[in-house]
Amino acid sequence: MRYENIKFEKINNTGLIRLNRPERMNAVSEENNDIRVLVLTGSVRMKDGVEKQAFCAGADLKKHSAGERTASQRRDYIYLAHKANLKLYTFHKPVIAAVNGPARGAGAEMAVNCDFIMMADKATIGFPEVGLGTFVGGGVTKILPELLGIIKAKELIYTGRVLNGVQAVEYGLAYACCPGDDLLNRAMEFAGSIASLAPVSVSLAKKNLQLSPDRDIETVLNDEAEAILSCMDTGDWKEGIAAFNEKRKPLYRGI
Repeated sequence: MRYENIKFEKINNTGLIRLNRPERMNAVSEENNDIRVLVLTGSVRMKDGVEKQAFCAGADLKKHSAGERTASQRRDYIYLAHKANLKLYTFHKPVIAAVNGPARGAGAEMAVNCDFIMMADKATIGFPEVGLGTFVGGGVTKILPELLGIIKAKELIYTGRVLNGVQAVEYGLAYACCPGDDLLNRAMEFAGSIASLAPVSVSLAKKNLQLSPDRDIETVLNDEAEAILSCMDTGDWKEGIAAFNEKRKPLYRGI
């Protein structure tokens, strides 16, 4: 299938998705294995002969203001965006958002639905919805308090405060930040370190970490026991044990 507004490539066992609508700063539009980790990043646009980094500027407000959508189309648009965020959140492999430029609204929502956010130091992220007379989506009212605590989550949503990469790390929203020229390499290097590990084990880790934090300890222990037993049925478990005993690096195949 060919997509016009995203670009996909596979590098070793890492899938790289580039949001590719740079003329609108990658504003959201309704377009829609052996990958072990997924990296989501933006693209670059030229303006007055200067390269401008863009992750995703959120909803295309020019299109919204044109009044081209019916009430039914607006509803479809919102639920399609939520479906995309849910796909990121529930994707059975780790997802890394490499935020190379402005991430606002729907762009910030996509980022927080990933397992890790890595940012260029001059990139920015924020939730401006209440200042625009609208509301956050993409599960932000659940995910942001889990990441930051309720007070910081309220601050970012109530005020629409924009954080740069350094501030996002300080807040606990981003995992790391670095100069923009290094961002993609750093993200791919981090992805590669995860991709080198046992894929079934990593997937089970993601699944269990996303289960309800309200589970009692007995439920947690039972869930973990079933995950361990699942791993012990794999060839990768045998490979891990053999590599340990033979003092070599394991070669995991995801089976």
